[in-house]
Amino acid sequence: MRVTKLEFMYAITCLTPGGSDHLVWDEVPTPEPAPGEIRIKVSAAGVNRADMLQRTGNYPPPPGISDIIGLEVSGIVDALGTGVTTHQLGDPVVAMLGGGGYAEYVVCPAGQAVPPPPGVDLVSAAGVLEVAATVVSNMDMVGLKTGDVFLVHGGAGGIGSFAIQYAKALGCTVATTAGTPEKLEYCRGLGADIVVDYHDEWWDALRVATHDHGADVILDLLGAGYLAPNIDVLAPDGRLVIIGMQKGTKGEIDIAKMLGKRASVWATSIRQRPVTQKVAITQATAKKVWPMIADARIKLAVETRFPLRDARLAHEQLSSGDNIGKIILVA
Repeated sequence: MRVTKLEFMYAITCLTPGGSDHLVWDEVPTPEPAPGEIRIKVSAAGVNRADMLQRTGNYPPPPGISDIIGLEVSGIVDALGTGVTTHQLGDPVVAMLGGGGYAEYVVCPAGQAVPPPPGVDLVSAAGVLEVAATVVSNMDMVGLKTGDVFLVHGGAGGIGSFAIQYAKALGCTVATTAGTPEKLEYCRGLGADIVVDYHDEWWDALRVATHDHGADVILDLLGAGYLAPNIDVLAPDGRLVIIGMQKGTKGEIDIAKMLGKRASVWATSIRQRPVTQKVAITQATAKKVWPMIADARIKLAVETRFPLRDARLAHEQLSSGDNIGKIILVA
């Protein structure tokens, strides 16, 4: 059920793994929505650390998913697959994807697309859903609650900017790490109670700040490089949630220390989940988070915008370590 026939579109391709120079603006076939899917004319796409991992060959898309990079977009519903009744042509949406977002058009299961947050323009909305879904689904999983001490690493990034505010809205004491005075101040402005330079011995600073309690829940994007100190600072019954691999994929766990704390380590990814789970996460995230954005309990992260065709520059910005907030590609 197409409005017009569009045989080709432009997208960012990455034919071989490598640096940002491997990202090429090129013509590719326009995708058609399968039954139960919608097609979106992309207004903007969010940039995530996972995108850089895919570019370097370390985070391939699930079977059957487009190998075009991009896990979240905003745009207008342009075509409906058979059986879709939840969307209409012309609807503005934000969508969480398995891939394909760095393109002029993308298809996804209808349930993985929802209206944008009230009052948020479509470009800014492109950077909300993936971050929010990642934080909310994982914090629900480990039972983050009022009164917990919550630690998120990289508080000045997209995930960190959202996680600080979300945990504060739940009534947690929030700690975070960042690497420059500007980023530390940014995290304080988001509401972080404990802000530590990760170049210092942040684990000792966290113990002091929490009177040796440590963190009840840690959200970690760094992986193996932070595994040991993360476990060291877990409180009794603490939960470590690993969602990234920036500092490596393999590490050692001190089982005796884990047993003594009754601690748990979780490693999770939304991308590899079945569609039914992704749909449930998408819908639950919008239901829970959109009201928090509407009443300003959560404010959108600061943005850096690049044209979609200049995705290479966006990846360079993210990998530089200088970025604060969210990077968005504008179609």
